[in-house]
Amino acid sequence: MELVNLCKSYHVGDMDVPILKSVDLRVAQGEFVAIMGPSGSGKSTLMNMIGCLDRPNCGQVLVMGKDVNTLSDPELAKLRGMEIGFVFQNFNLVPRLTTLQNVELPTYANKKAGIDARKKAKELVKMVGLEERMNYKPSEMSGGQQQRVAIARALINDPSLILADEPTGNLDSVTGNDIMEIFSDLHRKGRTIVMITHDPELAEYADRVVNIRDGIIVSN
Repeated sequence: MELVNLCKSYHVGDMDVPILKSVDLRVAQGEFVAIMGPSGSGKSTLMNMIGCLDRPNCGQVLVMGKDVNTLSDPELAKLRGMEIGFVFQNFNLVPRLTTLQNVELPTYANKKAGIDARKKAKELVKMVGLEERMNYKPSEMSGGQQQRVAIARALINDPSLILADEPTGNLDSVTGNDIMEIFSDLHRKGRTIVMITHDPELAEYADRVVNIRDGIIVSN
């Protein structure tokens, strides 16, 4: 994943408000990168750019060598579904679905040739330690268990990049450390991870820390 001279602004009233200013960032395959910055620094907008959830005003976002600006909306949706696994602070599970169904959900729109979605979902649920809760719904599980489901869901399409936005923000410190150990294990197995966080202790799990302030990367 690479950002080249990236700029992003939003139109507010009669003004264009710049959020990201000439950002350059490259994440190599297999890296674990933490992005840190104070509130209002632009890290959420940066996450949206990396996750192909929004398009830049200038510059390039390259994912697996593909320039996001050249893709149609359906092509961009497919890229997100196949190449990026999302883990959010608020879990974003579907309340009426079971653990297994939530993990399986991304395969409905993005099927890879030869994948047995149900079999792989079961394997991932076991991997995150929830084999006994495959048929539980989110309301029947703790926050830490829900985040484990979210991690399994993020892996179901075998993405090139895992993007985690404050993945322990709604968890106590002990449960948060358990979640970070899962990310560390995924990293040891060769996964590429970009994590947005405000917590210096969590950033220590990463290979590299990128600091952003006022829309500019100040250390990389």
